[in-house]
Amino acid sequence: QVRLVESGGGLVQPGGSLRLSCAASGIIFSIQDMRWYRQAPGNQRELVASITSGGSTNYGDSVEGRFTISRDNTKNTVYLQMNSLKPEDTAVYFCNSYFRWNQRTYWGQGTQVTVSS
Repeated sequence: QVRLVESGGGLVQPGGSLRLSCAASGIIFSIQDMRWYRQAPGNQRELVASITSGGSTNYGDSVEGRFTISRDNTKNTVYLQMNSLKPEDTAVYFCNSYFRWNQRTYWGQGTQVTVSS
C-alpha cells in the first residue's frame, strides 16, 4: 500500500518559516519525481515545487527564491523549506509522487499552512 504522509504545517506569522516533510512508503522512492502542490479555498491546485529523481528542481513563480525543495532518499522523504512566508501562501499543501515510465501518481492527504498575524 502506497502512503505519502505530510507533516510540519501550522500557523506562522508573515515573514516566518516552516519546513514541510512528506514521508513515502510502498513505492521505490528514489526513482520517483516528487512534487509539492497547494490549494487555497476557491482556488485550483497549483504546483509549488518539484524535484526529479535525479535531483533537478523547479519552482512556481510565486515561491521562487523563498521556498526550497529537497529530498533524502535514505529516509524516503521529501522536504519543502518555506521562508519569508506571506499570507497568500496560506493553503493546504499536498505531496505528490510521479513515476515517469508509467505516469503513476500518488497523493498525500495534505497539511494546512496558515500565514497570519
